[in-house]
Amino acid sequence: MSVDWIGITLLLGGFLGLMLLRVPIAFALGLASLATALHLGLPLLLVAQRMINGLNSFTFLAVPFFILVGNIMTEGGISDKLVKLADVLVGRLRGGLAHGNVVASTMFGGISGSSVADVASIGSFLIPAMTKAGYPQGYSVSVTITSSVQGVLIPPSQNMIFYALAAGGLPISTLFLAGYVPGFLLGASLMVICAIMAKRHRHPMGQRYDLRSGMKALADAAIGLFTIVIIIGGILSGIFTATESAAIAVVYALLVTLFWYRSLDRVAVSRIFTTTLTTLAMVTAIIMTSSVFGFLLSYLRIPALLAEGIFFISENKIFVLLAINLLLLVLGMLMDMGVLILLLTPILLPIVTKVGVDPIHFGVMMILNLGIGLCTPPVGTSLIVGCGIARIRMGAAVRQMWPFYAAMIVVLLLVTYVPALTMTLPALMR
Repeated sequence: MSVDWIGITLLLGGFLGLMLLRVPIAFALGLASLATALHLGLPLLLVAQRMINGLNSFTFLAVPFFILVGNIMTEGGISDKLVKLADVLVGRLRGGLAHGNVVASTMFGGISGSSVADVASIGSFLIPAMTKAGYPQGYSVSVTITSSVQGVLIPPSQNMIFYALAAGGLPISTLFLAGYVPGFLLGASLMVICAIMAKRHRHPMGQRYDLRSGMKALADAAIGLFTIVIIIGGILSGIFTATESAAIAVVYALLVTLFWYRSLDRVAVSRIFTTTLTTLAMVTAIIMTSSVFGFLLSYLRIPALLAEGIFFISENKIFVLLAINLLLLVLGMLMDMGVLILLLTPILLPIVTKVGVDPIHFGVMMILNLGIGLCTPPVGTSLIVGCGIARIRMGAAVRQMWPFYAAMIVVLLLVTYVPALTMTLPALMR
């Protein structure tokens, strides 16, 4: 079968050209797909059907609920309770605020499922606190944004739902379980770096708490952390689907923040729903247009051509995974994580399955890889938010981040080449 290079150029070149012109991603995907469909002579009704099919999934219904529960807990001040608990647990160590930052991100990631929400919520409190305590600003930002990547690995990760959709409907519960060990491993590796840096630069030791204060902090945070139990416990026990557990978590989060923490008022609730609808509109548009874009990628045999190119060099599993990781790391520096998951999964998944990689394992690898992109210039969203909170230039933060980048790459390689890190827990729970 001959290759339609004009169609490939229209699809990929048109998308990249529109991106360079700063056209919004959803419009860039849609316009490039429309131009390619017209060139191929495909009926426009087929284009419309493919866009609708992108949303025609029960799994997708979980997305708005997870976005909403994250916004409720962020706006409702749960981050302050988690920071307090983290300080009680590890604050007495040298460099305690940095360790507490990582621990707080671990707990908050299990509620928000978003790296950016983590940075915006926890970072708004801890970055100034660390700076005031004598930590360099760039270091404070580095700890905050790299530890926030746990939010895309530890359930309920919104990006895992995007991957499940793009991969053709993988079980979300299995994906969620597969993310736990890599997420905790990432947090542990960052704490090792914090310990080394604290010893080298004599970072200050944190405050010690008595038993009564510690128990009070645990009780305050436990009410919010029970959201995780509702989501994960409901799914694993089979009582709820992912969508149902997310909806119940929204109700619980509203009740807790309105009547227990009493941290929301009418204006805050209105702001939460407005933010959620704005985010959902953007996500919906991207999923619809990426669906038809992915269909055209397959129609033009782009995944097969890419696979042939990689396998022409080598069919060795180690090389294939290394080449894909390098590709994802580069693209993660240039494009949004969610978009890349939706676009690249249909292309790369057939390649990795051909060399014997489980789709669940590849999903966690891909999400961790692109999570690193959230911390890298020029378009790393978490990096931008963290630098905005600290009011420093991006370069000042990046200069402090090299040890953390190294730790994240080591974890990525472990996740890539040691499948047991991702697959053991789902197998045990099954």
